[in-house]
Amino acid sequence: FVVGGNNDFAYSASLSLASRKKSIQNSLFLLSKTGMGKSHLSQAIGNYILSEYPSERVYYMTAEDFSNEMIHAFRHNAINTFKGKYRNQCDVLLLEDVHYLSGKERTQIELALTLDTLFESGKKIIFSSCCLPAEIPKLNDKLRSRLSCSLISNIDPPDFRTRVRILQKKAKHNGHKLPEEVIHYLAGELTEDVRQLESGLIGVTAKSSLLGTQIDLMLAESIVKNIVRHRKNITKDAIKKLVCKYYSISIADIVSSSRKQSIVRPRQIAIYLSRRYTDSPLQTIGRSFNRYHATALHSIGAVERGLKENGPMQKQVEFLCSRLESGKF
Repeated sequence: FVVGGNNDFAYSASLSLASRKKSIQNSLFLLSKTGMGKSHLSQAIGNYILSEYPSERVYYMTAEDFSNEMIHAFRHNAINTFKGKYRNQCDVLLLEDVHYLSGKERTQIELALTLDTLFESGKKIIFSSCCLPAEIPKLNDKLRSRLSCSLISNIDPPDFRTRVRILQKKAKHNGHKLPEEVIHYLAGELTEDVRQLESGLIGVTAKSSLLGTQIDLMLAESIVKNIVRHRKNITKDAIKKLVCKYYSISIADIVSSSRKQSIVRPRQIAIYLSRRYTDSPLQTIGRSFNRYHATALHSIGAVERGLKENGPMQKQVEFLCSRLESGKF
């Protein structure tokens, strides 16, 4: 995890909590848009705690995992075992994507009760989300209050110096050697998020390898030109058309009320891409697909979880992202 001015407070707060340093706050709420590194930081905290305090019982999961586990416990008459696991056998809880809980009343009630027990026992809790607790729709007041009591730390887009260090670290990790002027050029032009930096780095190294040419400023400029120019031209309508063409459905299908999986999945991906590549507010994106704010939020969460599974969805989204960033839409 590369620390910079955009995330130094989040990192310091996380390290303080993980190091068991005396603090009034036992809970932290990491807030950022997709692609800023909140999941990376959460995982780093968990690994640090396990390496320094091997006896600590650390649970890392998404809000969806928690919900699914609770449902499974209810169905198999094991709810008391489920409650005991999180209330009595957990020292650190790392809960990702809490915005997924929107509208899930039973899960919210159980989680709020679990958090009460953990807070009272002085346990450590770290949440992450792309929304502030106050902005998550259909969330009961008790849980919202619990989340809001956490120290809220925002992770912003990385500044220039941090972008340089991210590129250097990723290039070294992947065994690539880039001239300093190329790294500085990429860092100066690709300013949106870490994923855009990764896209630029992959583009430069891939083109160099395929053409058998050295990595220089001219090659970097040809890659960045496409990424930056085409990102500015990406609209919700362009995303809809691309996704519909890829999945062989119509525009009418994607904005319809259909709940068929063959329609729902492309719709969720289109909403996710609209959030990632446009500046439109979530409410506007939702309306564009005839969906409420909460449904759009759920769609983004569903795709983010799918990307972590390294399955077919990840390959599909990567292909669509490459088409958008290359202007082929």
